[in-house]
Amino acid sequence: EVQLVESGGGLVQAGGSLRLSCAASGLTFDDYAIGWFRQAPGKEREGVSYINTSGGSTYYADSVKGRFTISSDNAKNTVYLQMNSLKPEDTAVYYCAASWGFTAAQAMGLGSRGVDYWGQGTQVTVSS
Repeated sequence: EVQLVESGGGLVQAGGSLRLSCAASGLTFDDYAIGWFRQAPGKEREGVSYINTSGGSTYYADSVKGRFTISSDNAKNTVYLQMNSLKPEDTAVYYCAASWGFTAAQAMGLGSRGVDYWGQGTQVTVSS
């Protein structure tokens, strides 16, 4: 059974930082691009960032470039999202996603259509 387990969400003031973790099990980690989506109340789920776990290439949404950094620890089958300079508009439920056989850029382009597995989500709230 494939599981993606997120952790690290919480409440932070604007300008602060959080680090999300996504621990994957039940899949061959190197075969997947692993990424993060977010969904704010009343809005569609949107892609935030992806990493190609076999090659290390990354891709970011324009809204988070320069503030968020995605990385992976293949020995732990874990992907991290370091979020700095957080803004109130970053408030959302953040979901980990695994997409088989795509590069980071391809997975971002496909969005939800390219996701094979989802995590349960973790809430990030940024207060002003």
